[in-house]
Amino acid sequence: MTDLPHIVNWRRMDARLTTSGQPTEDQLADIQNLGVTRIVNLGPHHNKGALVDEAGTVTALGMTYIYIPVEFDDPTDQNYQDFKSAIEDAPDAKTHVHCIYNARVSAFFYRYAKDGSGLSQSDAFKNMESIWRPGDDWASFIGHTEAVGQPNLYAGDDY
Repeated sequence: MTDLPHIVNWRRMDARLTTSGQPTEDQLADIQNLGVTRIVNLGPHHNKGALVDEAGTVTALGMTYIYIPVEFDDPTDQNYQDFKSAIEDAPDAKTHVHCIYNARVSAFFYRYAKDGSGLSQSDAFKNMESIWRPGDDWASFIGHTEAVGQPNLYAGDDY
């Protein structure tokens, strides 16, 4: 098994990095079975669909849990710097990054690609657009000014 399409909005960024919406406890075990050793969660614990004790589940599976709560209506540059550090602090570790729907994560990876991370900016943009189209504050946050003034386009309430 190299991918997990049964997890909401599952994406593979490269051989080391995968992303998704909120995995279940069983799906976290599936992710661990791929050789992932680090889970980065950008979805605040108070969001609908968040696991009650994700940190405990991840730790019990032998993985490292990194929690960077990004409020959907207020992504910050500090959130981005924390995300960037989490990705770069263990450059050889297989890492899975998720939020509730993969909207936050896809936008963060697009900004990361734009910052010269080595990921393809074009691929990161296509990945993000396959999940949602950031507008307003999110477009400014990722430096995609063409979308400023448009509402965020996604299917749901609490991403």
